[in-house]
Amino acid sequence: MKKIFIIGEIGINHNGNIELAKKLILKLKEAGCDAVKFQKRDIDLVYDEETLNSYRESPWGNTTRDQKKGLEFGKKEYDEIDNFCKKIEIKWFASAWDLKSLDFLKNYDLEYNKIASAMIVDLKFLEEVAKEKKYTFISTGMSTMENIKQAVEIFRKYNCPFELMHCISAYPFEDNIANLNLIKILKDSFGCNVGYSGHEKGGLAISCAAAALGITSLERHVTLDRTMYGSDQSASLTPKGFKDLVESVRKIELALKGSTTKTILDIEEPVAKKLRAHIK
Repeated sequence: MKKIFIIGEIGINHNGNIELAKKLILKLKEAGCDAVKFQKRDIDLVYDEETLNSYRESPWGNTTRDQKKGLEFGKKEYDEIDNFCKKIEIKWFASAWDLKSLDFLKNYDLEYNKIASAMIVDLKFLEEVAKEKKYTFISTGMSTMENIKQAVEIFRKYNCPFELMHCISAYPFEDNIANLNLIKILKDSFGCNVGYSGHEKGGLAISCAAAALGITSLERHVTLDRTMYGSDQSASLTPKGFKDLVESVRKIELALKGSTTKTILDIEEPVAKKLRAHIK
């Protein structure tokens, strides 16, 4: 079984605060994550003027523009993130939400790309990502099998390595709609590795179940406090929860190793001798 690549999704849970972002990176490193992930947007490309000018109360002002601008890191902050991740030796990458942001991320020597579920239907964007030929995680929330098929065809056309990630795009969602059966269906349908990007309401059970079903990557959001401002906070794990998740997944990986042949193990021999002594 291939080791599951565990991603700590910071996203926008840093709330525009670089020190908070670095604290989350450090906590994820301590938890044993393989990488941390952010989100990058050009708000004038992702949102229309009417939306940006609409009323929205937030710590940064009373318009959606104020809120989106407050949450967005620029080059100064990403330079700090890049240097900090190098210093503590953890990988980082980001999901771009537009072509300008994709180009921005070329400032850094990143090993991975990520297609957010929102972007899987933007075929032009997918082509530009695939042309970079970086290993790409493709989330499949809010999509049909036809949407996924088109994305897979693009990445195969450009010989760009990728894997799909089963995802339910609700923040958070109830356990009964997790539909982990789709992990096997995606594997069988597209003949590729499949991960899981989880936004479940709480706990580790669903993510652990996904790990037992043979995923190759696992992504969960992280926050210092679920009650903090932000749309993703309530679907996030605390640093302790993340540490528990990583430990649980690594135990699951160990438990799934072993022979496919049923035999009496060496460690069982003395137990068998003792417990079957009365059998003639």
